[in-house]
Amino acid sequence: MSTDNPSGQLSTDHLLGIGDLSAEDIELIFRTADGFKEVLNRPIKKVPSLRDITIANLFFENSTRTRISFELAEKRLSADVVNFSSSSSSVKKGETLIDTVNNILAMKVDMVVMRHPDPGAAVFLSRHVPARIVNAGDGTHEHPTQALLDAYSIREKLGSVKGRKVLIVGDILHSRVALSNILCLRKLGAQVMLCGPTTLMPRYVDTLGVKVEHDLDKALAWCDVANMLRIQLERQGGDGIANFPSLREYAMLFGLDRERYERIGKDITIMHPGPINRGVEITSDVADSGASIILHQVENGVAVRMAVLYLLASRIPREQ
Repeated sequence: MSTDNPSGQLSTDHLLGIGDLSAEDIELIFRTADGFKEVLNRPIKKVPSLRDITIANLFFENSTRTRISFELAEKRLSADVVNFSSSSSSVKKGETLIDTVNNILAMKVDMVVMRHPDPGAAVFLSRHVPARIVNAGDGTHEHPTQALLDAYSIREKLGSVKGRKVLIVGDILHSRVALSNILCLRKLGAQVMLCGPTTLMPRYVDTLGVKVEHDLDKALAWCDVANMLRIQLERQGGDGIANFPSLREYAMLFGLDRERYERIGKDITIMHPGPINRGVEITSDVADSGASIILHQVENGVAVRMAVLYLLASRIPREQ
């Protein structure tokens, strides 16, 4: 398998995590997304690029934004789409992941987009089925397409990612978005700082090559871009606030409101992967302000996912 991509080929057959991509792969995805973003701005927003490809969306966790974004990307590329939700499937009757996927692949599915609560599920799948696999989030591990669309949005707003100072604030411990963003941004030459309660920092944070700051005001003064993550209440068990005294205290120490933003004394770009806990990690007057590119992230998500699907589909062997 070639590790170079001058001919417009990715160096990997699957998108399981950012670690599988080279900086050249990421730049190829971005250039391809540029072209698809032009398509999305046309009156007719559809191209026949994947009209002979069948894609199954397997979501073993609830999702709205990511699932809709992938489905829209697939339909814009003219793929045949099969949607699968564990809440209405045989998984609840004891069927295993492999059983479910093999049944779907028996229907001649070419690609699988999967979200799963267990870290490593996408890697496991890629080793047992012949389809191309896109990881749409695996537990607290990775969410590679979110990281790609976040970096793409920074590139679009600031011209490049290299040399930019990017701050990631919030629940780093439980966030698959944080890990994928760190890996992606560092591969593209950005400086990365993490900010949040000590109890929401992973033990391995020293191995990530990032700065850590627990004073949000100092962190904001340092950065060019602030990506405000939500508290992952559903992954913390119980009432979801076992790692800090209260949501009110968290908002006071690590939330971004208009007053705190104005104290920075410079313009910074505000991001959020969604869904937003308004009034906790960020207030509406900042989320909806001119400094925010949150809606651009949503728009760019479709173009970036179109690029990923298109490039992976080009690696599917064709029958002679």
